[in-house]
Amino acid sequence: MTAPRIALIHATPLAIEPIVNAFRRLWPQARTTNLLEDSLAPDLAADGRLTERMIERFLTLTHYVHGCGADAILFTCSAFGPAIEACAAAVPIPVLKPNEAMLAEALAAGSRIGLVATFGPSIPALNTELEDMARARGQKITVASCTVAPALAALQEGDAETHDRLIAEAAAELMPCDALVLGQFSMASAARLIPARPGCKILTSPDSAVMRLKQALLA
Repeated sequence: MTAPRIALIHATPLAIEPIVNAFRRLWPQARTTNLLEDSLAPDLAADGRLTERMIERFLTLTHYVHGCGADAILFTCSAFGPAIEACAAAVPIPVLKPNEAMLAEALAAGSRIGLVATFGPSIPALNTELEDMARARGQKITVASCTVAPALAALQEGDAETHDRLIAEAAAELMPCDALVLGQFSMASAARLIPARPGCKILTSPDSAVMRLKQALLA
């Protein structure tokens, strides 16, 4: 049986290495392809909201990779939830939002969720996604969140150590919680600096997404 082909669609080049590394560790047999459209995030920030035109752009990317033979699609950009939902309805293959699997794990861990992001528009999108998922489960949650914009600036300048340190410091301020969510693919490397705490699950998007896709496609 030919290994599944997973199309990875990115809004920033910073997300590529973390998810590729996660596939290498957790599902090396999968065939991954990468499609980068790095005007999406700055255009969203400039518009201040998710427009119909932006959703159409996501649909265009989805139809392209589906036409190239993808067995599943994973978006790695966390601020575009409704656009990705439109894509999932448009093609007959699994389409996964970047944090969908991770947030499900967070809810399974408990009701107190800590949420860290480095790109400001990700926070409201992630909060909405968490609340919608919790409501569907009949679960009441409390979410404490913070944006660490200087960490993203450091990573864009090639300073991964400062990026990871700033995220770890921000994460400490959100404790105690049942699950700590690192809300962007580019943040996965910071998990190594966050001390393990009893009763707190530290979650990264790449690992959760790879395992969800593996279960879905190999079941």
